[in-house]
Amino acid sequence: MWHVKKFEALDTRTLEEIYRLRVAVFVVEQECPYQEIDGKDAHCTHIYKTDQTGIIAYLRIVHENPVSIGRVIVRQDRRKEGLGQELMHKAMDFVHKNHQGERIYLHGQAHLEKFYQSFGFKTTSDVHLEDGIPHVDMEYKED
Repeated sequence: MWHVKKFEALDTRTLEEIYRLRVAVFVVEQECPYQEIDGKDAHCTHIYKTDQTGIIAYLRIVHENPVSIGRVIVRQDRRKEGLGQELMHKAMDFVHKNHQGERIYLHGQAHLEKFYQSFGFKTTSDVHLEDGIPHVDMEYKED
């Protein structure tokens, strides 16, 4: 089941599960020690999918200027099932309804550049390292 919730609507168990998933992927799996809980979540819309085992896909939309999409995750055991596509479609639907005409920023891992381009994002930077992982800056603007 898909969920779209503001921070205030997340119960503590769900918030804990989101943080555990983000740490499992971005800190443990990618061997990248950094402060995952960054203080931005209270200003975000959280989009995630659950099944009987818990959260299987997640991202957040940060309502700052510029609006950004980040922390895009599909749980390791559920990859290659099309969940990333579904997740980004949900995010783009939300953006179109709530941030019509605004530029949307995305700071993505370079190996996912073509994936994000398939949703209309354009690369706006060269590949650069962040915490030892190649990243690119990307932007979406409705025509």
